[in-house]
Amino acid sequence: MKKFLYSLPPLRELLAANRRYLEFLSALEDPRPGPDKIQRLCQTLRPQHRSYPGFNFFAPHDLQLFETLARGDFNLHGFQNKNLRPHFPSINSGQVSRLLKRLRFHGLIKKVSQNYRYYLTSFGKQILTAGLKLRNLVLIPQLAFPATSP
Repeated sequence: MKKFLYSLPPLRELLAANRRYLEFLSALEDPRPGPDKIQRLCQTLRPQHRSYPGFNFFAPHDLQLFETLARGDFNLHGFQNKNLRPHFPSINSGQVSRLLKRLRFHGLIKKVSQNYRYYLTSFGKQILTAGLKLRNLVLIPQLAFPATSP
């Protein structure tokens, strides 16, 4: 019986080490869904004989759309066609409606039932924040400095 009691502390240490290792492994992110999400965003969709082009974070009109959708007030209260029109003075209401439909087909926004209000989906929040962060905090500062030759 005494031998059994003396063997418990090493067993506890081993179990604790295994638990920490499993927590570490579960914290690792699987990068495989990342390229799939980017492909889904950039790919042209053709449901029902209608074409919905993909998005590009470097195209000025797509960038303006993404920066507008990333606004905090739209995240809290959602947005409607009439909320987006002041941010896009050069396009009319019908063109904003087509933009909203394009965003819906790509899975970036969802419509609230019985209402004309839209919210960003979790995919939309994830892709907008990652894309804008990458563009504004990594690519643009990196390109601002002159290239050094080896």
